[in-house]
Amino acid sequence: MKTVVKLLIFFALQITLNAYSQTKVTLKLKSVGFEKIIDAIQNQTSYHFIYSQAQIPTKKITIKVKDKEVFAVLDQLLQGTAFTYKLLENNLIAIRPLAEDRAIRLVKGKITDENSIPIARTSVKVRGTRFSTKTDAKGEFSIPAAPNAILVLSQVGYQHREFPVKENLAVEISLHPLKNDLDEVLITALNIPKEERKIGYAISAIDGYSLTKARESNIVYALEGQVAGLNISGVNGGPGSSARILLRGAASMTAGSPLFVVNGVPIDNTQRGSANEYGGADYGDGISNINPDDVETITVLKGSAASALYGARAANGVILITIKSAGKNSGTAIEYNTNLSFDKAVNNTDFQYVYGQGTQNHRPETVAAAVASGLYSWGEKLDDQPVIQFDGNKYPYSAVKDNIQKFYRTAPAFTNTVSISHGGQKGSIHLSASNLNQQSIIRNGSLDRKTVNLYTTHDLTKKLSVTFNGNYIREYNKNRSYLSDGPLNANYGIAALATNINQAILAPGYNLNTGAETPWNDDEYKTNPYFVLNKQADYSSRNRFISSASAKYKFSDWIYLQARLGYDVSNDNILGVIPTGAAFSVNGEGGINTLKKSRISELNSDFLLAANRNLTQDLKLDVSVGTNFRKRLAESDGLMGSRFIIPYVYTPSNLVTIIKNNTYAKIVTESAYYTADLSYKNYLNLSATGRYDVYSTLPQNNRGIFVPGVSASFVFSDLLKLTGLNYGKLRASFAKTSGEPIQPYTTQTYYYTTSDVNGVPLGNFSRDLPNYNLRPFTLNEFETGINLKMFNNRLFFDLTYFHRITHNEIINAKQSVTSGFTSAYVNLGKTRNSGVEVLLQGIVIDHKNFKWRTGFNISHIDNRLLSIDGSSQYALAGTYRPLNAYTAMVVGKPVTQIMAYDYLRDAKGNIIIGSDGIPVRGDLKPMGSTLPNVYGGFSNNFYYKNFSFSMQIDFKYGNKILSATENYSYVFGLNKATLEGRETGIVAAGVHPDGTINTTNVPAYNYYPQLATNISALSVLNGSFIKLRQVTLGYTIPAHQLKRTPFNSISIDLVSRNLFTLVKYTKNIDPESEFASSLNYAGIEGASFPAVRTFGINVNFKFQPSKK
Repeated sequence: MKTVVKLLIFFALQITLNAYSQTKVTLKLKSVGFEKIIDAIQNQTSYHFIYSQAQIPTKKITIKVKDKEVFAVLDQLLQGTAFTYKLLENNLIAIRPLAEDRAIRLVKGKITDENSIPIARTSVKVRGTRFSTKTDAKGEFSIPAAPNAILVLSQVGYQHREFPVKENLAVEISLHPLKNDLDEVLITALNIPKEERKIGYAISAIDGYSLTKARESNIVYALEGQVAGLNISGVNGGPGSSARILLRGAASMTAGSPLFVVNGVPIDNTQRGSANEYGGADYGDGISNINPDDVETITVLKGSAASALYGARAANGVILITIKSAGKNSGTAIEYNTNLSFDKAVNNTDFQYVYGQGTQNHRPETVAAAVASGLYSWGEKLDDQPVIQFDGNKYPYSAVKDNIQKFYRTAPAFTNTVSISHGGQKGSIHLSASNLNQQSIIRNGSLDRKTVNLYTTHDLTKKLSVTFNGNYIREYNKNRSYLSDGPLNANYGIAALATNINQAILAPGYNLNTGAETPWNDDEYKTNPYFVLNKQADYSSRNRFISSASAKYKFSDWIYLQARLGYDVSNDNILGVIPTGAAFSVNGEGGINTLKKSRISELNSDFLLAANRNLTQDLKLDVSVGTNFRKRLAESDGLMGSRFIIPYVYTPSNLVTIIKNNTYAKIVTESAYYTADLSYKNYLNLSATGRYDVYSTLPQNNRGIFVPGVSASFVFSDLLKLTGLNYGKLRASFAKTSGEPIQPYTTQTYYYTTSDVNGVPLGNFSRDLPNYNLRPFTLNEFETGINLKMFNNRLFFDLTYFHRITHNEIINAKQSVTSGFTSAYVNLGKTRNSGVEVLLQGIVIDHKNFKWRTGFNISHIDNRLLSIDGSSQYALAGTYRPLNAYTAMVVGKPVTQIMAYDYLRDAKGNIIIGSDGIPVRGDLKPMGSTLPNVYGGFSNNFYYKNFSFSMQIDFKYGNKILSATENYSYVFGLNKATLEGRETGIVAAGVHPDGTINTTNVPAYNYYPQLATNISALSVLNGSFIKLRQVTLGYTIPAHQLKRTPFNSISIDLVSRNLFTLVKYTKNIDPESEFASSLNYAGIEGASFPAVRTFGINVNFKFQPSKK
C-alpha cells in the first residue's frame, strides 16, 4: 500500500511539473487552416484554446518558426485579421473577433449541491458557442462569456440547469439532485447514453457515492431496498460472501443473477463454491471484488427490452457499473477516503432456559453422561447447583444466555482508498488504490483485499480517441467459516449448546498433549467450536484482472465507429484441510477436503457503428449496428484425500489416499445486433432492437436464434399543459431474449477418467442422456409504465407493469435407469412472471437551511411455474440436513416451493395419532414460496446546513423459510414449545386410525424429537420482515474553514447497518439467514453465522486541486 501511495504522489508531481513546462513552439506548416496550427501549439505546450469554429480566421496559413514564444506566434498569426486572443486562467487562451473583445470577459463561478458541497466534473457550456469547461475538485470554473450569455450546466444525477450570466463576473450556482431525474442522460445497453425521455422501459440509476459510507464487503448488499424490482439475499458466511440477486422475481427455473457490465464490458460473476445440506463454505462471487470507491454510478436495466442487446446472459436483467473517471480540463485532484466499522453478532434466539442439560429428565452425573448430553436440554429444572461437565469439572446448573455474544468477537473492518485524477485538453486519467482488511466475527477468520484501478482516455486526434480501464484485485481469505450441518462448522456447536453450558469451557478444543479434538457431544460430526478456532486451516486467494480497451473514430459529428475489447481473468486457489486430530476423520489423522486451482476467463470483443441524423426539423434518427464475440473458459485442477502420514504436514504428498478431479469448459457465442431510435419532436420516441446469437453449447442445427425488441415513449406533458404537472411520460415495450444450457457439453456423451486402481485409471461418463435436438429457450416480456414529475419537480412517480413468460426452458428431466441414463436435458419448461413496481420520491421540505427528501419503492411479483418436463408435477431442488423437507419446483406454484410433511388428518380434520402416541406424517405438499412476492424500501434524507441525516428501511413479505434451527430446537429441547409436558408427558390431541380418541402419554423428551421428525411443517416459518437497514449522520466542514489547509473538502459520517428488525415472525433465527445463494437452496437456513449489526465512521478528504 505504501508503494502505491508513493507512486500516486510521484504521478501527481509529474502532472504538475508538466503543467508548468514548455511555452515555446517550433512550427513548420504550409497552407493549413487556423485549427491545425492551434492543434500543433496544444501538442507542444500546456496551453489549450477555446473558440467558435465560425469565429476564427478562415484564410490558409503558412508558418515557419523555431523555439518561439506562443504569444509572439499568435501575434504574428492574427496580425491584420479581425481577431484577437486573451489569456485566461488555467492556461486557457480564448480566440474571438475584435468586435466582441470588450463584451466578452472571464466569468468565474462555483457549482455546489443543495448543501453547498462542491460538485466536481460538472459540465459548463456557454449556449450557442463552443466555449465549455468542467469544474475542478472545488467545484470551481472559469469561462469566457458575454453579459447576455446563458450558462448550460449538466451533471449526472442532478437536474439540468440554465443560468443567465447578466453583469456578474463571479457566480455561485446550486444544482438540485433527484434520483431518476427525467431530464438526465442515462447509460443504457452497450454503454450507449440516452436521454431519459426517449427510453421506453424501466431503468434505475444510483449514485456510487451513496454506497461508500455504510459499506459492505460485497457492494451488491448495499443496493438492498433501493431499487424497485431488485431482490437481494445474502449468505451468512462472513466477509465477502455471495449474494443472490433477482430482478423481477425468478424469471425461470434456473434464474440467477443479472449480468454485470463494467464500463460497457460484461464481467464474470461466478459463484466460487457454496455450502449444501452436508456442509461446506461459501467462497464468494465475482461482483464482490468490485471496490465501491471506484464506482461512479450503478444503472439497473430491469426488463428484456432494456437488456436484450446483451443476449442470453441478460435473460435475468443487467446491472451496469460505470467506473470513476476524470473530466477533461478538470485539473488535478487527489482524494482520500477512510472507513472503519465494527461488526457485532446479534443473538436472535429465544430459547427456553427453564430446563438444563440432560436426557430423560435427568442431569448428567458422569463425564460420559455429560459428553452424551452436550447437545440436549432434556434435563431437570435449572437450580444453580454444581453439575459435572465433559471436562470433569463441575459448573453451576444455571442458564447461560450469552454464548453467542461471548463466542463471537467484535470484528473490525478497515478500508483505505486514495485516488488521483487529472483532466487536460486532450485526455484524462484516474488512478486509485484501495485496501480492505476485514476481520470475521469468528476469531480465526479474515479477508484482505487490495484493489488498483486505472481509467484513462485520450484524444489521439480530433477524430480518434482511445480509452483503457484496468482493475486489479488481490484477495486473500483466511479460514472462511463452514456452514450448514457439517463438520468443522463452529457455528453449529455454539447455536446448539445445552442451556447451562458456558461456551468458554469448550476451549481450547483439543488435548494439549495429543492434539486430539476434545469430545463434548454424542456426534463426532459436530466439531468442537474451539477446535475449529485453533486448528482450522482453510485458505483461499484470488488474483483477478478486469480490463477493457476501446477506440472510437468519429467520421463526422453524426457517425462514428467503435471497437472494444474486454478481458476478465481470475485465478483462484483454495486449500481446505481436515486438521490432524479431528474426531470425525479416520483415526483422527485428518485429510484434505479440497485443494483446488481454478482459472476463469471471459473475453468479449465488439464493433459498433453508430449514427444519428436529423431527417427533418422534427424527426431524428439514431442507429447502431454491431457484432460481438464472446469466449468463456473455465478450468480447474483439484484433489482430495485422507489420512496424513506425518501429523500437521498438510501437503498432498503426505496423504495415504488421493482422489483427483479436473474440469474444463469452453463456451463461445457469436452475435450481431442493431438498435434504432426514431424521435419526433423529442416527445414521441420509437426504438427497435434485434440480436442474432449462435451458441456453441447447442447442436449445430439449432445454434442460432434471432430475438427482436421494440419500445416506445410518449412525453405527453409536452402537449398537455396541466397545472402541477412538470413532466409526464407513457412508455411501453415488448422484447424477446434467449438462453442456452447452464452447462456445456449436453448434446453429446463424453468419457472421462476418475480415480485409478493400482495405477490403472478408471473411466466414466455422464448419466445425462444427450439431446441432439436441444434448442435455445426464449423469454417474452411485455412492459408498460408511466413517469410523472409534479409540483415544481418536488414529487416523482414511476409505475411499471410487466408480464414475462418463458418457452422451451432447458430442464434436466429424470429418465428411467433402464435407458442407461438417469436424466436428460429437454426443452419442456415454462414459467410465467408478472408484477407491478412503484417508485415514489418527493421533496417534502426545501428551505435554505433545511431540506427533507423521501423515497418509497414497492414491488409485487406473481410467479407461476407452468411446466417442468411435460409430465412431472414437481422436481426436488434443495434440502437441509434433517432431510425431511425440501425445496422444489412445483407446477402451478411460485418458484421455489418448500415441500414438507404436514399432519395426517381424517375426513373430519382430526389429527391422526399413531400407536406410539406421536402424530402420523401426512403427505409431502407445498408450503409456500421461498421468494417474497412483496418487497421494497423506504428512505428519508434530512439536511440542515452542513449536517445530514439519512435512514433506510426495507421489507419483504410472502416468503417461507425452511429452518434447520427450528427443527433442532425441538429435537434438542431448546424450543419454548417443548416446555409443555416436561413434568407430565404429552397426550397428543387427535384420534387413532380407527377413530378412537388418543390417550397415549408420551414423555416430552421422546414426543418432541419424533414430532419434529414426522411433521417437518413445524420447520417451515414465515420469513417476512421489516428492518431498519441503514442510518447515517454526516457533517461537512464548511469550505471557508479550510482555506488555509491543503483540503478542499472534508466530510465525516457516522454510519450503521442492520440496526434493528422492526417486524419478524421467526422466534429463533434472523429471517434473512441462509447458507447458500443458489435458487435451489433459497430460503433454507441452518448453522450459519448469526446476523451482525455494524457501526462505523467514514471520513472523506478532497485535496486542493492544482493551480496553474
